[in-house]
Amino acid sequence: MLLKSCCIYSIGVCSVLTLILGISLVLSNVFPHFVQSLVKKEVVLKNGTEAFEAWENPPAPIYMQFYFFNVTNPLEVLDGERPAVVEIGPYTYREYRPMEQVDFQDNGTKVTAVNTKTYIFQRNMSRGPESDLIRTVNIPAVTVMEQFKDHSIIANLISSYMKSTGEGLLTTHTVGELLWGYEDGLLKALKLLQPDLDDVFGLFYKNNASNDGEYVFFTGQQNYKDFARVDTWNGESSLSWWTSDECNMINGTNGGSFHPVITKNETLYMFSSDLCRSLYALYEEDVTVKGIPGYRFSPPSMVFANATVNPANAGFCVPAENCLGSGVLNVSPCKQGAPIIMSSPHFYQADEKFIQDVFGMKPIKEQHQTVIDINPLTGIILQAAKRLQVNVYVEKIPTFSQTGNVRTVVFPVVYLNESVVIDDASALKLHAIVVKQNVVVNIPFMLIGVGIILGGIFMFLMCRQKIPESTPAERQPLLSS
Repeated sequence: MLLKSCCIYSIGVCSVLTLILGISLVLSNVFPHFVQSLVKKEVVLKNGTEAFEAWENPPAPIYMQFYFFNVTNPLEVLDGERPAVVEIGPYTYREYRPMEQVDFQDNGTKVTAVNTKTYIFQRNMSRGPESDLIRTVNIPAVTVMEQFKDHSIIANLISSYMKSTGEGLLTTHTVGELLWGYEDGLLKALKLLQPDLDDVFGLFYKNNASNDGEYVFFTGQQNYKDFARVDTWNGESSLSWWTSDECNMINGTNGGSFHPVITKNETLYMFSSDLCRSLYALYEEDVTVKGIPGYRFSPPSMVFANATVNPANAGFCVPAENCLGSGVLNVSPCKQGAPIIMSSPHFYQADEKFIQDVFGMKPIKEQHQTVIDINPLTGIILQAAKRLQVNVYVEKIPTFSQTGNVRTVVFPVVYLNESVVIDDASALKLHAIVVKQNVVVNIPFMLIGVGIILGGIFMFLMCRQKIPESTPAERQPLLSS
């Protein structure tokens, strides 16, 4: 009987101790911190680690899609009417972007590399062949006219040449020519005066099988938050195109990698050489990609807001105090003076005037927003879509009759969608990590569950022990003598 009671009370003691231990572990977050510390040590740019291999040669297929805006009312545009465009695309390319010339420095705390990108046309994923014709703004002509508009003698000579060759404000070229380059007649003529001038023009001319310069990245060895963060680009730690130190800062990674252990209240910084600036993204919502949990981050409207809305953006107004409006960025300082304006596709998140100025603009968040879905534990990108639109600033220039009575407009030319989804092999590995994480993190809750079960057993046994014994039989009456 004594042994039975000892066993029952032992179960009760174990129940209480297990509950206390489980609750203590939950409150102290010991196991989540343990998992995070392991990941922080593993996710480092160092030879032999999976993080380095994925950074050096991304295993997931990356696709670049181009959508052109074909002008349907060329004569009306020159008469001052609103341009009307029709979106044509996609023209899809498989993108290969390995890190090359990799060299570790400063005892493994930094690594230099160039990010060479090669594009291979995917006919089966495209609307048509690269020989499809597109009518759009004549960017070389607009650039030349803007450059010489205040030099009347030179402007008249150029205008006469353009008349003789039939060059105008609009031009028609194939998709392949517009993207990768074609010999331009006007530039070829000007090359006689400026021998160093390149007479080939293409929106992404010299971008295929090339890189955007040398990067120096932090490896994350000293601080996990520095994983893949850009230290310098082309030997510089800041830019020189903008009019404020804040706008010239190089912040964050190059957008291809992020540090592990990401929280929802974090701000993710990225440097984009395409945009010639740094930008940031904020948490938007929880997502699941191929069964793996992730956080969706996207750039808020404040990133490209006008200086009146976001004073920090005043430095992006070029020349100083010459701001176009929210949602657009004048990148002419870093594009050899070409009047190139960058925005989100269809002027998503831009001022309404840009949308109304061009017939055919239909911004849709799901199709035109830049998003990055990241697994918060490892920092691995599950899915991403970088969406940018190339526009040209067009205005009437009195010294050039080729501009006619065109209205001042930010003219859309093409938008790109650079997208990636984690490959199945990487997803399988990451899924196993997530399962292990869930098991380890839930150990305290398992202990609480065991404590509750033991407590139930203890209560059951105690109740059984205290059941009153059956009433004794009535005593027999004494026999009378």
